[in-house]
Amino acid sequence: MREALKEAKKAFQENEVPIGAVAVFKNQIIGRGHNQTEHLKDPTAHAEIIAITAAANTLNDWRLNEVELYCTVEPCIMCAGALILARVRRIIFGVRDKKFGGCGSIFNIANNNRLNHKVEITEGISAEESTALLKQFFKKLREIKDSQK
Repeated sequence: MREALKEAKKAFQENEVPIGAVAVFKNQIIGRGHNQTEHLKDPTAHAEIIAITAAANTLNDWRLNEVELYCTVEPCIMCAGALILARVRRIIFGVRDKKFGGCGSIFNIANNNRLNHKVEITEGISAEESTALLKQFFKKLREIKDSQK
């Protein structure tokens, strides 16, 4: 999770929502990502999507059956769907996303009985650090907006 937090800090420095993710296969990081929606002008450029794309490229396979994804924030419904399609084995995240969460907060796509794949979920890892980074980012954003009034 330390590496996912490093990715989130990169996003923060780039004025992106500070979410980071790393894909791990056999105890080695094979994919990294941080939010880049603003920079790339791409609504799908979430940390998890970037990390699983890198992992698939590293393994030269779209099936990531033995991969674990560490992310600082609960994957949204789009990312949870992509993680299901990639057949990721496990998602480990820091803090729940009460607005867009796709792994238990709003929807539970990761463990929907109607889908052919389920993902093991572990939550609350490094939640304090993830929460602090998000709060710092949104405080900074509010200060910028207030100064422009």
